Parts: sequence; structure tokens; C-alpha cells
Amino acid sequence: MRRAATLLRLAGLGLLLAFLLAPQLFAPLFAPLTEGGAPPIYDQGNLGMLALAHLATVLAACLGSTVLAVALGILVTRAGGQEFLPLSRAVVSFGQTFPPVAVLALAVPLVGFGEKPTLIALFLYGLLPIFENTVVGLRTCPAAVLEAASGMGMSARQRLLTVELPLAMPLILEGIRISLVINIGTATLGSTVAAKGLGEVIIAGLLSNNTAFVLQGGLATGLMAVLLYDAVAALERRLCRTARID
Repeated sequence: MRRAATLLRLAGLGLLLAFLLAPQLFAPLFAPLTEGGAPPIYDQGNLGMLALAHLATVLAACLGSTVLAVALGILVTRAGGQEFLPLSRAVVSFGQTFPPVAVLALAVPLVGFGEKPTLIALFLYGLLPIFENTVVGLRTCPAAVLEAASGMGMSARQRLLTVELPLAMPLILEGIRISLVINIGTATLGSTVAAKGLGEVIIAGLLSNNTAFVLQGGLATGLMAVLLYDAVAALERRLCRTARID
């Protein structure tokens, strides 16, 4: 079963890379979806470069979200920071309260068109799942383990870095995984404000009534999301196994 799952992942990755690097090989598959002699494969930009730009934007936003969300999660689970939990939760919920399109519309007048408003929207949108999972992970560390760490003479900082965060890491990674998958899809909206990404392919298809373009952008984005989700899940399982061995 595990071997079949691995082969399926490799096949998915190979298919995605083949399409992004040599999309014209797939032209016969998409040709029936076009009308009036429209091109079956997106030809207004390099699909591979668009996919890389899409992924880079998502990863950059997720990195920023992770740093802030984990820092806030640590703060509100310390004795001196518990009173900031309602405020912190309100801050990280801001991105989920407003639709990404609304955040983009608010960000454009401040930072202009391009990657910046997209990064802001994705950063805000990705905070909540990472923050909530960090809080739950740190709060559910076994009391006996924490007492043993304190009994060994560990300082609060040492206990956090060597005991609490490693124990909470699977849940934190789960939050990061959710954030990544949400933002892979959400990042397609960035093309409405001139950000480079696979959303450019979808929008071009909608504007020209070319179903082939829409399907190409959607399938590439969806497959990228599935593969990224699976990669982070594999890292999470590996960390869990390492923790059990240790």
C-alpha cells in the first residue's frame, strides 16, 4: 500500500513537471476544448516560470505567517502572555474575516500592483490555522513531561526549545500544511492585481472563453496543492517517528 502511494506521488510529480516543461506534448488532449482555432496550450507566457512564481509567492507568505503565528502562539501560552490571547486571536483572524479579493483591493492603493498586495493577502490569510495549531500543540504537552524537564533543571527557555516545541511540532506542521494548501489556490487571485502566477492562465482563459486555458491553470494549481500537502504530511510523519524513537 505504501509503495503504491509512493508511486502515485511520483507519477503526479512527473506529470506536473512534464506539463510545465513541455506543455505542447499535451496539446492533443486540450484541443477538443477550444473553438475557432484558439491555441490549445497557453502561449502568452512560460508555464514553468509562472508555476515557480506562484510557488515562490505562496512559500514566502507562508514563511512570514509561520514566524508571526508561532511567535504569538508561544507568547499566549506563557504565564505572562495569556491575557493577550483574545487580542492575538483577533489579529490572526483578520485575514479570514475579509475575502482575499477585499484584502487585495485594500492593499493595492497602499503598495501598488504586483506581488506585494498578493503577499499581504496570503500572509494574513495563512495566520489563523498555524496560530491555532501552535496554541493547541503547546497547551497539550503532557504535564508529566514538562515537570520532568523542570526537575532536570531546565530553564523556561530550554524547556520550550527542547521539549515543548518538538512535541508540538506535528500540530504546527499540520497548521502550516493547511495554510499552504489554502494559499496555493488563493494565490491565483493575485493575477487580478498583476502578480505572476498560474492565475494568469485561468484569467486569460476566462477572458478569451478558452476552456483549455482555464483547465490547464486549474489542474496545475490543484496538482501542485496536492503534492505540497503530501510533502508536508510526509515531513510531519517523519518527525513523529523520530520523536517516538527518541
